[in-house]
Amino acid sequence: MNYERFEPAQVPAWKTRLRLYWQLTRNDRPIGWLLLLWPTWWGLWLAAGGVPPLWTWFVFTAGVWLTRSAGCVINDYADRWLDPHVERTRERPLATGAVRGREALALFAVLMLGAFALVLTMNALTVWLSLVGLVLAASYPYLKRYTHLPQVYLGMSFGWAIPMAFAAVTGEVPPLAWLLYVANILWSTGYDTWYAMVDREDDIKLGAKSTAVLFGDLDLVIQGVIYALFFAALLLVGQRAGLGAWYVAGLAVAVALVAWEFWISRTRERGPLFRAFVHNHWVGMAVFAGIALDLWMQRA
Repeated sequence: MNYERFEPAQVPAWKTRLRLYWQLTRNDRPIGWLLLLWPTWWGLWLAAGGVPPLWTWFVFTAGVWLTRSAGCVINDYADRWLDPHVERTRERPLATGAVRGREALALFAVLMLGAFALVLTMNALTVWLSLVGLVLAASYPYLKRYTHLPQVYLGMSFGWAIPMAFAAVTGEVPPLAWLLYVANILWSTGYDTWYAMVDREDDIKLGAKSTAVLFGDLDLVIQGVIYALFFAALLLVGQRAGLGAWYVAGLAVAVALVAWEFWISRTRERGPLFRAFVHNHWVGMAVFAGIALDLWMQRA
């Protein structure tokens, strides 16, 4: 008996490109989007004293996705010389050559233009602040060549939506916004140091710089100081914003979550360190829950 031979259907070229772009923007791993989303929502809810205007919420939430995606693209473009030699990143589309540098730059431009188009619906101060955010996002990936503190600069970039949120909602950037911004810089430095500790051995071999390399054997001690300062800053935020018991409860949950991260990271093994990094999503959510619940109870 003869059987027909069926060949597997060939995937259209455009679908392959879209899949590669999806991987390049790291949307198959949404943790970075969430880590950027939570502080943005902290700022929006505090600026509005509760639920922000729907369109403002949409602009900032969609903007987080667009700018985070663009940040991943420009980061991989800057690291295309490094990623092929690092175990965790060697299969990224730019590292393998599946996506060319010019394609990556074009994708970065499209994503940032989309984010800027959304910002143009906000007030003038927010638009001007967004230009600073563009500079931060575009320059961050190159810091690891010149300084051991790219994690601090990441916090400056990731948290820039906070002053923008206050500007969009209130038309100004009060001291409370800058205090929250500093708190986010400390938090981002902490969680991105967990991430940097995963790659520390590879970075040392290749001459790349990071806080993990800088801190050396004192990494867990300095991480403890950074997270302590983060929670101290958040306590000051709560005091200035007039937040109460629900907010403190949210911070208490966040402290417990961070304690667990230190516990699993005590051996400095790559797997637990990466889990500690990803776990910060829950820390950001706990802080947001405390803010949102406290403001809601005050209005109830």
